[in-house]
Amino acid sequence: MGPVRAMLEVRGLHKSFGGRGVLAGVELSVLEGSTCVVLGGSGSGRTVLLKHLVGLLKPDLGEVRVDGEDIVPLEGDALAHARRKFGMVFQGAALFDSVSAFENVASPLREHARLPEAEVRARVHARLELLGLSTVDAACPSELSGGMRKRVGLARAVITDPKIVLYDGPTTGLDPLTTDSVEETFKAARAHLEITSVVISHDISFALNVADQVCFLHDGRIVEPGPPGQVRNSSHPAVRPFLQTWFGRN
Repeated sequence: MGPVRAMLEVRGLHKSFGGRGVLAGVELSVLEGSTCVVLGGSGSGRTVLLKHLVGLLKPDLGEVRVDGEDIVPLEGDALAHARRKFGMVFQGAALFDSVSAFENVASPLREHARLPEAEVRARVHARLELLGLSTVDAACPSELSGGMRKRVGLARAVITDPKIVLYDGPTTGLDPLTTDSVEETFKAARAHLEITSVVISHDISFALNVADQVCFLHDGRIVEPGPPGQVRNSSHPAVRPFLQTWFGRN
């Protein structure tokens, strides 16, 4: 096995909107196969950062290197090709309401891969089983709980075997028991699929339980990057008050 390399690198990323700086020199490196959780308060720029990672926004300055390639200059087909290295789990799952869980998961394969129907069915059933969804493949999203919908969204995100999966608030709006269920599903997917994961969240407990690296976005920069234990004991003047809101409930 060769040395572990960075699958995703952000270098000196700056972005302003209407003269208001949102990102002010973000530096981030995510190793292949690892999980990075980006924490931050409301309005800290987490979603703006996420959109840069997949080329939905262009920075004013800086690089976003995906699997060694800077995607910032890319346009058209070249950018579309780079984006296929990503899977995306949206905050609200963003499922198609009118079709079954099976068809939701199968949709990326039908759109991007020319596979025999038998292979499509085999791949989808394998992902559904891995994520504890084998009994709900015929159900429509409206028939599923919030946690189940999140799982279906995850199954859809990983069905094409992407190199990187981005999660936007995977536990937002879930009760504690459902959050625990989603957390275990997340861990199972990571263990079996060996994907690189970047999670945008404000859920401190989830971050400390699943991350290899936790980063805190404050004033447009990443502060206090490190393993969960280091961040948990941070004395940084921006990080500590954020953590105290969680410590006070536990």
